[in-house]
Amino acid sequence: MEENVTVWEVFIQSKNGLAHKHAGNVHASDKVMALDNARELYTRRNEGSCIWVVKSEYIVSSETEDSEAFFDPSNDKMYRHPTFYTMPEGSKHI
Repeated sequence: MEENVTVWEVFIQSKNGLAHKHAGNVHASDKVMALDNARELYTRRNEGSCIWVVKSEYIVSSETEDSEAFFDPSNDKMYRHPTFYTMPEGSKHI
C-alpha cells in the first residue's frame, strides 16, 4: 500500500431523513477516493441515499475504563428531568 493511504470510516444513510449508521471502513488516499470506495463496497444495490466518510484519526471515543463515570445518569441534576411543568390536557405523544 502507498504511504499516504489512510483509513476512512463509512456511514450510510439508508433513506432520506434517517440517521447515518456506521457501515465499516475503507482505505483511500483522499476523500474522493474514499467516497468512491465506500460507494462500491457498501452501496452496490442501492442500499443508501447518502454516504459520509471520515478519517479514522478524527473519530474520538470514550475510554472503557471511564464508562461508569462517563455514562452516570446524573440523577442529582433535577433540571434534566421533566418534572417542573404540567401536561396540557389532550396532549399526546410527548
